[in-house]
Amino acid sequence: MTSEAVGDRGGWSRRRALGLLAGAVPAALAGCAGSDGPAGSTSSSPATNAPTGPSTEPGTGAGTESAAATPSPARTGPRPLYIGTYTSAEGGGTGIGVATYDARSGRVTGEGTITGVGDPSYLAVHPDGRTLYAVNERPEGGVTAVRLSDRTVLGTRGSGGEAPCHLSVHPSGRWLLSANYGSGSVAVHPVEESGALGERTDLVVHRSPAPGPGQDGPHAHQIVTSPDGGHVLAVDLGNDTVYTYRLDESRGTLTEVSRARVRAGAGPRHLTFHPEGRYAYLANEVDNTVVVCAYEPDRGRLTPGPPQSTGTGSGTNYPAQLVVTPNGSYAYLANRGHDSLTRYAVEADGARLRLLDTVPVGGDFPRQIALSPDGSLLFAALQRSSAVSVFEVDADSGGLRRAGAPFASPVAVCALPL
Repeated sequence: MTSEAVGDRGGWSRRRALGLLAGAVPAALAGCAGSDGPAGSTSSSPATNAPTGPSTEPGTGAGTESAAATPSPARTGPRPLYIGTYTSAEGGGTGIGVATYDARSGRVTGEGTITGVGDPSYLAVHPDGRTLYAVNERPEGGVTAVRLSDRTVLGTRGSGGEAPCHLSVHPSGRWLLSANYGSGSVAVHPVEESGALGERTDLVVHRSPAPGPGQDGPHAHQIVTSPDGGHVLAVDLGNDTVYTYRLDESRGTLTEVSRARVRAGAGPRHLTFHPEGRYAYLANEVDNTVVVCAYEPDRGRLTPGPPQSTGTGSGTNYPAQLVVTPNGSYAYLANRGHDSLTRYAVEADGARLRLLDTVPVGGDFPRQIALSPDGSLLFAALQRSSAVSVFEVDADSGGLRRAGAPFASPVAVCALPL
């Protein structure tokens, strides 16, 4: 595994073949952080939301409260939860699921659906909390903005590629970054005062290095800003590379400054930074490993370490995503094949992950996981179970305990607790 200075700056065939592993659900291997998005088109015209009151979608099933220590004031009261799905999949949703969760018990209550958003498989919120963004994971990809105060869809812009599977908002709040899995490219859109998106300002295709073993081309899976805000990193599963870019905040353009290679055939999917910003953790989808990476904020250089076990044995697993607790003490990995969550202790100020155990996730195919803002709850989107599991996180041990039964939500591929 190497990290190198910058050199030079799509295909779906393998992705569709691998998607058969998901049965009736479109694409198993890329999604709320990428999957085989259902075919269809995305309208660029604004649309209004569905009913604001409770509905049968994303569902009304809720977890039952489990015993827990007395919560701090920060953990009380209902909080918003948004759920991404596939609208073109059999049994899928009709838009972005809207729910609330009790910050103490983890109990989830359905509140309706934001319609007019096609195949919103990954979600992100603006730093000011007023606007929600979704990818439209379709052959002709798009990114959509939704005003949360009245659930109005502000419009959709083309992502410039096939099957966008991930997006994030730059910390400045002025730029939306997205990754097109199908065509191996990353895009930048300006964010207007209203939260709506302007015309794309840049599109960078990952033309080198050559694809890894069994890959048909580049497959950009994630794009995220480093904790210090100085660089943008893009993870590409198809060519086993993490690219580092510098974002010109006046023009909205990306300039590559370095790239890090993991071992051939690893299939990197998702990168998560330690809160202190000196280390990051990489989930490798294809070879079922995780990697601790050193990060140099001043140069944007990422240096991958040796691959480590996911604790799931030798069977097919396809790890999906890592999250780290806000205090930097524990990390969790979603395992789609093993249907579990791996718990790691974070040691040496972020430089080491120590495998502790795996916990059943309570359903089938955990596509994405997320922590509540205070780190007291963990949410897992269960794609094949059409549900969201919620776990209480023990602040001292990092242990996970189910917070009642999973919450029913059609083809849940992303859960975003605010």
